[in-house]
Amino acid sequence: MAAIKPEEISHPPMDQLQGLEYCIDSNPSWAETIALGFQHYILALGTAVMIPSFLVPVMGGSDDDKVRVVQTLLFVEGINTLLQTLFGTRLPTVVGGSYAFMVPVISIIRDPSFAMIEDPHLRFLSTMRAVQGALIVASSIQIILGFSQIWAICSRFFSPLGMVPVIALVGFGLFDRGFLVVGTCVEIGIPMLILFIALSQYLKNFQIRQIPILERFALLISTTVIWAYAHLLTASGAYKHRPDLTQHSCRTDRANLISSAPWIKIPYPLEWGAPTFDAGHSFGMMAAVLVSLVESTGAYKAASRLASATPPPAHVLSRGIGWQGIGILLNGLFGTLTGSTVSVENVGLLGSNRIGSRRVIQVSAGFMIFFSMLGKFGALFASIPFPMFAAVYCVLFGIVASVGLSFLQFTNMNSMRNLFICGVSLFLGLSIPEYFREYTIRAFHGPAHTNAGWFNDFLNTIFFSSPTVALIVAVFLDNTLDYKDSAKDRGMPWWAKFRTFKGDSRNEEFYTLPFNLNRFFPPS
Repeated sequence: MAAIKPEEISHPPMDQLQGLEYCIDSNPSWAETIALGFQHYILALGTAVMIPSFLVPVMGGSDDDKVRVVQTLLFVEGINTLLQTLFGTRLPTVVGGSYAFMVPVISIIRDPSFAMIEDPHLRFLSTMRAVQGALIVASSIQIILGFSQIWAICSRFFSPLGMVPVIALVGFGLFDRGFLVVGTCVEIGIPMLILFIALSQYLKNFQIRQIPILERFALLISTTVIWAYAHLLTASGAYKHRPDLTQHSCRTDRANLISSAPWIKIPYPLEWGAPTFDAGHSFGMMAAVLVSLVESTGAYKAASRLASATPPPAHVLSRGIGWQGIGILLNGLFGTLTGSTVSVENVGLLGSNRIGSRRVIQVSAGFMIFFSMLGKFGALFASIPFPMFAAVYCVLFGIVASVGLSFLQFTNMNSMRNLFICGVSLFLGLSIPEYFREYTIRAFHGPAHTNAGWFNDFLNTIFFSSPTVALIVAVFLDNTLDYKDSAKDRGMPWWAKFRTFKGDSRNEEFYTLPFNLNRFFPPS
């Protein structure tokens, strides 16, 4: 068979994505920047409301407690996002709450020493302080791995082939946050999904003053229209005699956030009291910190591509992980009930509206901090029904997953070795966490169920995460199966110039710290 000549390749590999309107260091006008930042803020509300809405009632907390936790989480999200965009990787990423911390937090909630407390509010405070203590201790893992550059050394074992399943499953692994939630209220979820796709894709060429207004603000427009439609259904009594689950998912007045929120409330450290520390709780939380580290690594690489930047060099990636560890420490000090990770949905939005500007994300962080202090206004936006967020997730998680698959262009996918590694990693990354989820639903505990609770929490948390399973399988196989003779097939020649800060001249443009701070974090 005749070999294909390079000039006959119709779509050669490209270091950076084309077609983005603004990249990491270019900015729209201030009016557009503010509107785009507000759009990212609206999107970040989904996770910020969902996690406390599930955990706080189980802990014995009231609606007032739930609102305070939501406000605190948004406030810390804003601070962490600013820290990451200024001093971390400097990529346009929102740093939000993570579902990876749900397993160890639920384990703390079920601790018999808290379950026997009869007063619900006292049980909530005691549990919150235990979660805070575990987060404070566990944050040291990312702080050490990041600022010591140990994670930079580990990342040298990654190749484009090994990163494909990790980045892809950062998106695909969240499938249970997508149409499964849309299905709880199809009458607003499906219209939201259709309208968002129509505005962002089919009508994207509609312009006002040379601005593709429908594509750029598709989330804002579709949220406004469907939210008004959902409120109309609620006010007309359409859900009056429907089951409680349907009413909770569809109605715009069931969150009890607006009535419970104070007008002005500034979150502050240790407002729930002094944290309590337990070795078992902390060890289980460390697994969640490792999971968030892996998920963020994949999300950072996806964000760099969607912001038209180069892949973050090893020391920049490690620096970002170190600052994320500082963020988890702040989560523990303020009491947010969860740790920090890169918000996958906000990374997907970079690709949807083709705006990868760092300034837009920093403005969104300002909105998070501002509205977290003005409780009533923040609660108004936080009352958006969850199926509306889930409908948008169906698109945005898919975009992030496809970015992971785009790394295949730098590898040889005619190699049986590469086909084996990629396919097995993707399949096990989806299959193993699904087994852990199904087992937990049936047995009310994870597959790891020994007398050592900390051990159970550690294993169950690790294997609940699709990207983490994919990283373990892909990196192990990629570095043990004929790796010496397959450097070119794995994509290492393309990857090599991005592994060090000075390997590509564009790195200095994208990742240099402000205020001459590089002297404290010297590039490798």
